[in-house]
Amino acid sequence: MKNPKGDDHLRQLIANEAARIMSEEGVENFYTAKHKAVNRIGGNGNHTHLPTNKEIAEAMGIHQRLFLANSQPQHLKHLRQAAIEALEFFSPFNPRIVGSVLSGNAGLHSDVNLHLFADYVEAVDMFLLDHKIPFERKEKKIKYSKEQTEIFPSYTFMAGDVEIDLVVFPVNGIRQSPRSPVDGKPMKRATLEQVQKLLEENHQNTTL
Repeated sequence: MKNPKGDDHLRQLIANEAARIMSEEGVENFYTAKHKAVNRIGGNGNHTHLPTNKEIAEAMGIHQRLFLANSQPQHLKHLRQAAIEALEFFSPFNPRIVGSVLSGNAGLHSDVNLHLFADYVEAVDMFLLDHKIPFERKEKKIKYSKEQTEIFPSYTFMAGDVEIDLVVFPVNGIRQSPRSPVDGKPMKRATLEQVQKLLEENHQNTTL
């Protein structure tokens, strides 16, 4: 006979451990974090116990407030300041910030994720080369729905001690936001001005 309370408890344990893994160990993929958590605390590989990505994201917020309260806010501020510099730098490509640095759930190993928009991806190559920035070019799968996944060029490089991750979309790609891996809803994108406002609000809250 199933024990619903026991199943809920196991599900929460997995969510908490996955949140800790993502916050502290540099794992960015929810699927990977879930299965690492299952291997560590048990669950017999029963996928009915696996928490949703949203449940893990919520557990990450709680974990950071409880266990990283002395370090995470300052680290998030550092990442957002780096994001502002990157948004200013890539202004010719109408950049937007996405991901954990925007949401506030950035962990100790999080990078800054930007979406750029260009008529030709080669323009980004030339921009980075002209500024003598060493970079690694890859491809990234971006989900727009359960049925629609597209591949876009991506770039990674270091700005001081912060890794910057870029995905380049066509100019009209700004009209449709990809799906968030957290809740499946359109991904939130923010401008330079919006990130500056977040920093200002955070500074005001910490000085009250």
